Amino acid sequence: MQRELIARATAAGPRWQSLARMQLSEQEIGMGRHADHANAGVLRRIIGEHGWPDVPLVGQDGATAAWQIALRADSDAFVQRAAARAMYAAAQRGTASVRQWAHLHDRCLLNAELPQLFGTQYLRGADGLELEPVRDPDTLDIRRAEVGLPPAADALRDLRLRLAAAPRTQPRRTTARPPSASRNRRERRGRGDRAAEGAVLLAGAACPLHRSVE
Repeated sequence: MQRELIARATAAGPRWQSLARMQLSEQEIGMGRHADHANAGVLRRIIGEHGWPDVPLVGQDGATAAWQIALRADSDAFVQRAAARAMYAAAQRGTASVRQWAHLHDRCLLNAELPQLFGTQYLRGADGLELEPVRDPDTLDIRRAEVGLPPAADALRDLRLRLAAAPRTQPRRTTARPPSASRNRRERRGRGDRAAEGAVLLAGAACPLHRSVE
């Protein structure tokens, strides 16, 4: 189970990173959506049989890989919400990261057309990164601190730096167009153009696989 989760997240990692930088063609995005749906199916089975694959069950790397897969399970709302509930219960027991859970919870809220709670999800707009709608923005940093997240302004600065950093791989040819005013928010969500502290940052710290939360 641990090996399967890590292998799937590792295989999808470069694609997730390229998607966040809008470096994929429409065809590649479609193929990736099928892969994410298949990964969600594996996670559904694991949760059904074992509950959330937490640290005692699959180790830190496996648990982070499961979270990464859940975060990208946008095509299967049932699995994504089930993962968020199971991960929250594990976080309450101290066997899963509440910080990672906050990213997944925000993702579920936005996919249900509700404002996010912790301000971890962004879209690339014509003027750069746009924070997705947030509930009670005046108290956002208070809520973020409660789950171990840095102030929103600091997170946005770090995310911009990560996205601006040139990938260390050979540039790929792409037919993806830059965002325009004619592309609405829902279309961009459907493509997967959302950038998350916990998705593109699936590029940085907590996950030794390839990238992770803040």
